[in-house]
Amino acid sequence: MSFLNELDQEKLDGQFMVEALKEAQAAFEENEVPIGAVVVHDGRVIGRAHNQRETLKDPTAHAEMIALTQAAAFLGDWRLEGCTMYVTLEPCPMCAGALVLGRLDRLVYGPTDPKAGACETLYNIVEDERLNHRLEVVAGFMEEPCRLILQDFFSRKRQGEKKA
Repeated sequence: MSFLNELDQEKLDGQFMVEALKEAQAAFEENEVPIGAVVVHDGRVIGRAHNQRETLKDPTAHAEMIALTQAAAFLGDWRLEGCTMYVTLEPCPMCAGALVLGRLDRLVYGPTDPKAGACETLYNIVEDERLNHRLEVVAGFMEEPCRLILQDFFSRKRQGEKKA
């Protein structure tokens, strides 16, 4: 990839990570852990979601899982080849496994997750050579704004608990 192509890709990655951050903000406003995800195909968002575990009372209602379901419905296929997921935190084992099973090409995420990260931190499911598919990974992309929304959410949560 040429230098100009790399710059163009970084610009596009930034544009789509902003969309994931908008989803994280929506989660924040719904008192959900503020993680957002978008799935992009041919330069177009085809799936977007934020965490909804509390709202839906569903342990699998992670931003990534919901966005993958939307993307598959849009394409009419579970194979999400040619797609990139942008997510504001390193995916957990469930979500990383779903990315592999969905055959996405790329994953771009913000900060690592020391408690549940499965793309670098605790495990590396998305690049595990023992599995039948691997993704190109861009880690730490727009890390600071992604981290700040999480820190703000949990700081407010702790302050609320102290007042009770």
